[in-house]
Amino acid sequence: QVQLVESGGGLMQPGGSLRLSCAASGSIVSVAAMGWYRQAPGKERELVAMITRAADTNSATNIAESVKGRFTISRDNAKNTWYLQMNSLKPEDTAVYYCKAIRGGNEYWGQGTQVTVSS
Repeated sequence: QVQLVESGGGLMQPGGSLRLSCAASGSIVSVAAMGWYRQAPGKERELVAMITRAADTNSATNIAESVKGRFTISRDNAKNTWYLQMNSLKPEDTAVYYCKAIRGGNEYWGQGTQVTVSS
């Protein structure tokens, strides 16, 4: 089992920045990839960004087109934590953000953290 806890959400004005963190615990040695999804009211959950857990030279990332150039995903394997740096936030980024881990073909999800972008 893998347990995930998100933090860092909140209210931010358009153009501002937030950084989300996801701390993992449990059987994390075999986690292959981790990342972030989001779900806005009345919409389906969608991919924001994913990153593999491999060493930096072999790491791969997948970033949604809607956030490319504004959001960056990173991870610190020593701390079992990954991050989503969100810059130039827009009102359409408002959603509940969930972190996700993939291990052995199974998916694990955090409880979600609310991000609201509004003036």
